[in-house]
Amino acid sequence: MAEEIEWFVGIDWASQSHQVCLVDARGECLGERAVAHGGAGIEELCDWLIARTGATPEVIGVAIEMTQGPVVEALLERGFCVYGINPKQLDRFRDRFTVAGAKDDRRDAHVLADSLRTDRHAFRRLSNDGPVIVQLREWSRMTDDLQQERTRLASRMREQLWRYYPQMLELADDFAADWFLDLWNQAPTPAKAVRLRETTIERFVKTHRLRRWPWGHISSGHSVSPLPAAPASFRHRGA
Repeated sequence: MAEEIEWFVGIDWASQSHQVCLVDARGECLGERAVAHGGAGIEELCDWLIARTGATPEVIGVAIEMTQGPVVEALLERGFCVYGINPKQLDRFRDRFTVAGAKDDRRDAHVLADSLRTDRHAFRRLSNDGPVIVQLREWSRMTDDLQQERTRLASRMREQLWRYYPQMLELADDFAADWFLDLWNQAPTPAKAVRLRETTIERFVKTHRLRRWPWGHISSGHSVSPLPAAPASFRHRGA
């Protein structure tokens, strides 16, 4: 398969448009262009590569800094030989061409294409996965994204509570837990917390099955003298 590739393409992808460079087996640049991100733009790119080389997709190798996504899937669907590379590896190849550190999309596309021509062993050959694998990968990516967002929001909550309500921070390690959010909703300020009845706290503990705590643990935590804070120095998250 390695000997069959006759044309080499580098794609420096971005969110709005992608820079493309096409070189032949001798490293001579045969064309460059920018392609809009979208179904029509990717289809136009595929047609342009075939028209410019006069070859079939099976002998055209495409290098890109990603291993999945709509661009990769569209190229694979059309029959191109697609190769992925880690951005850190691309940095090393870039040093062959320039020592400048500034981002240059045209240069990076050229580096990708020429590096695929000379060092194909450093790239990872990509292939289309089955529908089940694609679905599992997407669910996994969504889970990771949501977990990162949850962690980010929990950190923001902690910083806000630290400013005016530090006794709340003693009650939990996970500030995004459902029971913690419910407690904060019921007692959004120290002033409201000290007015919680023991029966209310006991019912709260039972509802959320906080068996490791007696109701007095929460009650004593909220009875701590609060930090002095002006009324406008914080806002309840539900306001």
